[in-house]
Amino acid sequence: MLIDFFFTLRDAKVPVTIKEFLTLLEALQKQVIAPSLDEFYYLARLTLVKDEAHFDKFDRAFGTFFKGIETVFDEKADIPLDWLIKRLERELTPEQKAELQKLGYDKLMDRLQELLKEQKERHEGGNKWIGTGGTSPFGNGGTNPQGIRIGKEDKMRGGNRSAVKVWDQRTYRDYDGERELGIRNIKVALRRLRRFARQGAPDELALDETIRSTANNAGWLDIRMQPERRNRIKVLMLLDVGGTMDDHIERTEELFSAAKAEFKHMEFYYFHNCVYDHLWKNNRRRHAERFPTWDVLRTYPADTRLIFVGDATMSPYEILAPGGSVEYANEEAGAEWLARFCHAFPKFAWLNPEPEHLWQYRQSIAVIRQIMGNRMFPVTIDGLERAMRLLSK
Repeated sequence: MLIDFFFTLRDAKVPVTIKEFLTLLEALQKQVIAPSLDEFYYLARLTLVKDEAHFDKFDRAFGTFFKGIETVFDEKADIPLDWLIKRLERELTPEQKAELQKLGYDKLMDRLQELLKEQKERHEGGNKWIGTGGTSPFGNGGTNPQGIRIGKEDKMRGGNRSAVKVWDQRTYRDYDGERELGIRNIKVALRRLRRFARQGAPDELALDETIRSTANNAGWLDIRMQPERRNRIKVLMLLDVGGTMDDHIERTEELFSAAKAEFKHMEFYYFHNCVYDHLWKNNRRRHAERFPTWDVLRTYPADTRLIFVGDATMSPYEILAPGGSVEYANEEAGAEWLARFCHAFPKFAWLNPEPEHLWQYRQSIAVIRQIMGNRMFPVTIDGLERAMRLLSK
């Protein structure tokens, strides 16, 4: 059974290995958990899943494979108190449960749609309406072996755990690598781009060196200090602002905030649609305080990591032709400036908040991807991790 579970996880794109699977078997052999499906779930997730980004895939695979498997556990095992409370609240005879089982899944769904149209208020108990604590196949906390639970379980009492389909949200749904990020997860992904070094004044206790020096000094305390360990990666971030980027303000702000927190040596500038002969740092003073792009190219060393952030959505004319800017008559095409940045900073990437499945419909995205050597990544967990791995090489 567990061998099939292993291959189910692999089919679900959870990168579980043979070594991790053997660790799970060893833990089961040593009986580190009680005979409980819940405890087995946490043990399996602990031993088989290395990255929280795969929690959602694991949950779906586990739910599919072990559906209805609760019955294999020892009936004499300790029964949680909340299960007993719910059972005492409503005890059904075998004849009543058999009657409830007559409805099939398709009929349940058809009947649910009808009730959703008819029911106008909350209902508790009973055998027809969507509600709580009854024998109706629909709702929460009732007793129907082939029901559909709607809403979350009561944390104090729990449910009967017999639903065909659970209408609830998985705890780790947002960790899926194909989904977009929250600011915490952006920080985790950006941390892959690190190069640590000890530089500056020695203001941190060097514990290992102090112990070694004290031992060599016949026990007399010899305190040694060292510079703080810092990430020495330098980052230059160029952010598209305005126009179609207004649809991605929240996500771009999260990315920008996370980057400022993770990279101590980071500079940033703004541009609109495409990079031309000037950039700016303050959007309110963009016309009064401009920075010549040539100065930016010459200011930062070649080992600086260059990150463009933009949806790359515009007219191709804005990229390929002089005078293509929608704001002024630029003397050189945006493509020329992009090429100069890529030449000046060999470690570069473009982060695109536009959903990746829409890229094929944007001609301008195809143009910029070609200029950037296909180094464009979506703003998702997987996309950011791939971009950071590329920049860290």
